[in-house]
Amino acid sequence: MSCFVLILILTSGVCSYETNMLPNRTTIVHLFEWKWRDVADECERFLAPKGFGGVQISPPSENLVIHKDGQRPWYERYQVMSYKLITRSGDQNDFLDMTRRCNNVGVRIYADVVVNHMTGAYKDNKGTGGSTADFNTYNYTGVPYIEKDFHNPHCKIRNYYDVNEVRNCELLGLKDLNQTEEYVRKKIVRYFNKLIKLGVAGFRIDAAKHMWPSDLKEIYKQLNNLNPEHGFVPRTKPYIYQEVIYNNGEPIHPEEYTPFGDVTEFRVGSELTNVFRGKNAMKWLISWGEHWNLLPRESALTFIDNHDTQRSNDVLTYKESKAYKAAIAFLLAHPYGKPRVMSSYFFDNSEQGPPSDGNENIITPCINEDDTCGNGWVCEHRWRQIYNMISFRNAVSDANIEHWWDNGNKQIAFARGRFGFIVFNGDNVELNQNLQTGLPQGRYCDVISGKNIGGKCSGTTVRVDMNGRAHFYISQYAEDMHIALHVGTESKLWSSDK
Repeated sequence: MSCFVLILILTSGVCSYETNMLPNRTTIVHLFEWKWRDVADECERFLAPKGFGGVQISPPSENLVIHKDGQRPWYERYQVMSYKLITRSGDQNDFLDMTRRCNNVGVRIYADVVVNHMTGAYKDNKGTGGSTADFNTYNYTGVPYIEKDFHNPHCKIRNYYDVNEVRNCELLGLKDLNQTEEYVRKKIVRYFNKLIKLGVAGFRIDAAKHMWPSDLKEIYKQLNNLNPEHGFVPRTKPYIYQEVIYNNGEPIHPEEYTPFGDVTEFRVGSELTNVFRGKNAMKWLISWGEHWNLLPRESALTFIDNHDTQRSNDVLTYKESKAYKAAIAFLLAHPYGKPRVMSSYFFDNSEQGPPSDGNENIITPCINEDDTCGNGWVCEHRWRQIYNMISFRNAVSDANIEHWWDNGNKQIAFARGRFGFIVFNGDNVELNQNLQTGLPQGRYCDVISGKNIGGKCSGTTVRVDMNGRAHFYISQYAEDMHIALHVGTESKLWSSDK
């Protein structure tokens, strides 16, 4: 037996590798910077009916209020003043109302938790809950933490090839907590367990790469089971997924963290961006997954962009909508990993915070007649081409990839058993093919171009013959470069031709 397998067995009880979603739910949406009341409303009116499994929320702990160039930058949410539950998203009562309402409709809540560090040093010195701190003496009265609770001597991370520096020094000048200290661990565990009592299903661990795996393991071991009062099965462990960014050649590897939790697989977004921007041929996706030097599928939290990476030009975002929708469709159509989709607000500069009013209160997204958002919110999760792929993924479940086809370049298609079929045309020529879908005979509504409304498709209808074959046409100039069919009610037109 390998050492890795032995470690996995010994630590498998630390947390859950299961997302704790309801059966036939598969996908997390990150409602970045949403207020708790707005999250609750969205769970009830949209996420549950559309089959989303859970929501990643912004950090709920009290943060430093930062004013820069007349605005509140998004990253203030990652500058912790205390573990009190009060931010611009709401207070503890709002938080509990959100978890109850979302859990009641089968949508789980995953808290983004920041425990690697506290704040940087700013002239501002007040938190969203009124807490203050002395940055020079590392004195955070709202917890409380004092200087001995931080890594000492104080240092900045300059060399990512030095493991000790990455994990013991300050990330971007943020005061680096020492999780090896029992007192610090107890404060973090108490914070996590409070969120568990309030009904969360799990946690995203921010900056996990900058904490020692052995320290995180000890923290996870002390976490309570999920709260049955919120509909969780007794003795269920919280789902853990950890932010670990890997760059080639660095000594810290994501696999150091997989024995006790899933890991965010950043390479998925980078590689799929290269494919759907046309830099690499789609045909190579036939081996997508571990063969691309990605994490094992059972350990990977997968995504195209997140709140950090979308502020660079390195990955696809809502600003390149056609390629972005197609990349997300592939992410959701392929069985590799546990997917998360992004839901953003519009921004013109990388530091811009969420839409807010003159009193610095976050503005509620307004919902347009076509189900898209207004008030400065992008709401990618409300784009038809994205939410209908949630139903696709739920419909195909864990079915294998079958009937792979490609043209040797940038046109591909594949089935997920007898439950779904998807076609992509990333080429500069039309796709015009008769393909084996594996689907039962009948008429299907392409969920990318339209919806099944009362047995009629508002978009493209595809007929599958008795042998499972169908004709597909995608112009190189089409609004979307893909077509997707599945056996769920969102796609299958039950008044099908015989």
